[in-house]
Amino acid sequence: MAVPIRAAVAALPAYKPGKPAATGDGTFKLSSNENPFPPLPEVLAAVQDACTGMNRYPDMGNSAALAALANFLTTDAVPVVEDNLSFGTGSVAVLYHLLQAVCEPGDEVIYAWRSFEAYPIAVQVCGAVPVEVPLRADATHDLDAMLAAITPRTRAILVCTPNNPTGPAVGHEELQAFIDAVPEHILVAVDEAYVEFITDPAAARGLELWQDRPNVSVLRTFSKAYGLAGFRVGYAVAEPALTAAVRAVSLPFGVSVPAQAAVIAALAAHDRLLAQVAELVRERDALAAGLADLGFELPDTQANFVWFGARERTADFAAEFTKAGLMVRPYIAGGPWDGVRVTVGEPEANARVLDVARRLRG
Repeated sequence: MAVPIRAAVAALPAYKPGKPAATGDGTFKLSSNENPFPPLPEVLAAVQDACTGMNRYPDMGNSAALAALANFLTTDAVPVVEDNLSFGTGSVAVLYHLLQAVCEPGDEVIYAWRSFEAYPIAVQVCGAVPVEVPLRADATHDLDAMLAAITPRTRAILVCTPNNPTGPAVGHEELQAFIDAVPEHILVAVDEAYVEFITDPAAARGLELWQDRPNVSVLRTFSKAYGLAGFRVGYAVAEPALTAAVRAVSLPFGVSVPAQAAVIAALAAHDRLLAQVAELVRERDALAAGLADLGFELPDTQANFVWFGARERTADFAAEFTKAGLMVRPYIAGGPWDGVRVTVGEPEANARVLDVARRLRG
């Protein structure tokens, strides 16, 4: 007799990773929102040095990395102490832990849709019920509709800004008014995985919104702008009781020895990494402008990707990009938010994206 699997687990949608590029044949991986730059030498050296201690368990408390991060995030306006921080294997893991910490079976979690595809999985894993609120026509969060979706069973609300996979960021004043209208016992998780790529001065500033609001948690990652996707390190900023709860449900020793070293070195090299981000932003804006010149009406993107709302043509779009050696990320569910997400990559890859787009318009 087979071991029975929880019904909620058996019904989970599978998370679909970005398709990798083939090796050695001029293809590009534009499917996972990774940083295309190679590791900085000083970060690589710190990792190599840390690997000499791979026979020992990592520091379970991530003490040195927490101290470095708290010091880095602290400003005169927004002080951050180590008790405000919790690490995990990517910001998505920290989100899982947050929901496990606050949700009982049957509780509801609200988020926009389409948004990050891990959200419905994370919600259902802890026995909660996903409540999906459609994006507005311009691919932005409909915060009024999200407020209207709150019920006595609502336990958490997830806000992805910039939104993955469509790109727009939520406005700061709009999000502030929204959070202040949410009952204080409901967790609001502001997912800022792409915050370093934002250039719109009106976009939400999560840490400012978190300050003095104990029901707010800000999620960030070292996978994108910091180029540490292979090490899987993310973190939450929250009030100490929430971070303690996240640590309580986290797997022991989740952040490895070299990953902790990479975080410390990357924070020390922040200025150099931000120069890479600035170059990617220039490439993003040039790509978006080129697509607009071709007649594509794409959502405003504040992340490191662009979104084609291709709907019924999604599979065709993805196939054309693949034929050109560009591995992109199609989202196909048979609904109004089917489309293709294309990560900003190397200049040659971005030029090739425009070539394919030109043919698609043809």
